[in-house]
Amino acid sequence: MNGAQALLKCLEANGVEMIFGYPGGSVLPIYDALLDSPIRHILVRCEQGAAHAANGYARAAGKPGVCLATSGPGATNLVTGIANAYMDSIPMIAITGQVPTSMVGTDAFQEVDITGITLPITKHNYLVKDPAEIPRVVQEAFHIASTGRPGPVLIDIPKDVLQAQCLCPDADEKPVVDIKGYRPNVKGHPSQIKNAVKLIEAAKRPVLMIGGGIIHAQASAELFELATRANIPVATTLMGIGAFAETHRLSLGLMGMHGTPYANLAISKADLLIGIGVRFGDRATGDVAKFARDAKIVHVDIDPAEIGKNADIDVPIVGDARIVLKEFLKLTPPMEQTEWMDQIAAWKQNRPLKYRADQLTAQQVIETVGNLTRDKAWVATDVGQHQIWTALFYKFNRPGSFITSAGLGTMGYGLPAANGVQMARPDDMVILFTGDGSFQMQMQELGTARQENLPLKIILFNNHALGMVRQLQHFYCGKRYSGVKMTFNPQFSSLAEAYGVQYYHISRQDAVESTLKEAFDHSGMVMVEVAVDEQEMVYPTVLGGKGLDELIVCD
Repeated sequence: MNGAQALLKCLEANGVEMIFGYPGGSVLPIYDALLDSPIRHILVRCEQGAAHAANGYARAAGKPGVCLATSGPGATNLVTGIANAYMDSIPMIAITGQVPTSMVGTDAFQEVDITGITLPITKHNYLVKDPAEIPRVVQEAFHIASTGRPGPVLIDIPKDVLQAQCLCPDADEKPVVDIKGYRPNVKGHPSQIKNAVKLIEAAKRPVLMIGGGIIHAQASAELFELATRANIPVATTLMGIGAFAETHRLSLGLMGMHGTPYANLAISKADLLIGIGVRFGDRATGDVAKFARDAKIVHVDIDPAEIGKNADIDVPIVGDARIVLKEFLKLTPPMEQTEWMDQIAAWKQNRPLKYRADQLTAQQVIETVGNLTRDKAWVATDVGQHQIWTALFYKFNRPGSFITSAGLGTMGYGLPAANGVQMARPDDMVILFTGDGSFQMQMQELGTARQENLPLKIILFNNHALGMVRQLQHFYCGKRYSGVKMTFNPQFSSLAEAYGVQYYHISRQDAVESTLKEAFDHSGMVMVEVAVDEQEMVYPTVLGGKGLDELIVCD
């Protein structure tokens, strides 16, 4: 067999069922071999869509997603999606074709140094020069992508390597992975775990700060047991949403720049902050010098590079969130925290999330969708105001059910990612919340969705503006709005008709629930366009780089 056939055999051995890709000259051998492979190819409309779809697939399937592109522009179109996966720790294998080895470095047609380009945004990458190396490289790539802190791995293969003959890899004998220097530590240090539990026992105002590491480690059950046993309220980052049921009394919801007032107040007054699977990123902490100033900080993360990178840590613990939480549970006694919980209840009552009741708002629509679909739907978003409103008002109870671009904040992520989620979960409801700005960045992926007959439910908020940027200009630029007004948008009803998508429109408050019910009852793909006011903004927010204890809540 040739290198392309060997590649597909290795992918099959690693449980790959589908690849999101776009063909081109350098990957012709792979596409030819796909005709004889059980692996299903999903033809996207742009390679960036392939990377985002592989991302969504990985998050819904619980295993690495795979995307495929040709050399040159095909490979560079993957870059944003690879960076997105890297920032959010999503396991992904990106396979790119390359010009023949004899032409590498000659500026040949459709040649780029994609391994050099992606070095800072991958866990590892490979340029394969010998077809005999393909089995080892593929096995290592899947191991690296899915162990430790997950992330993307790129495999670049020249065309002549794909065409060259090689021995057939034995599906029953996977290459042994032995990578020098790569030994992720999953067990937290016993002494540090004891120190952390001592702080929990002594704390009067503890808060659990939860990120995507809990979801990656499948540690939501252990988190729930610790929180309820010790009566510790739970705040989440954007990536941590759903790790702890947001309808539970201990939930504080989203923290940080656009978080709930009570989450930020609790963190600012906490005497102990237990961060698990988080990066202490700027959108969560604000000015880190003013962040949780009265609190001792325990930080649990599988990536040692994150410990102490952004915040000073009192008790660092390197390890898998689930394994470390199991050790916490062995030592942590039941606790009441009555006074602290009473204070948080008062904050929730006095500073509730709210929105205008006198007009149609995105918040009302999202809240209604949550009431209709909570606990049974996967929800993807693009990036912007609708993303934050979804994080605040949908109220997620299932870990992993919120699919969004958090670290990189990639507009255009939502539709292809939702496609990937639906491919991974064909029998489940998948809802996309998007805005007119984000949607137009990747709306061509409607073609992919229709070609695969995906029953996506798209909620499109149309305010004829780039709402989040407009909001930033409102606060930081003296209300001088530049480049944010979308004076021309397509007729989305006609777009839906062109793609054969069932279309609905909401422009009145009293039509929200009935229209959504009708849309969700439709068996195929639907688009629900919602007319919203461009002046609506995300509240609360932290302004001017102030710390979370200097929270400004705008009514």
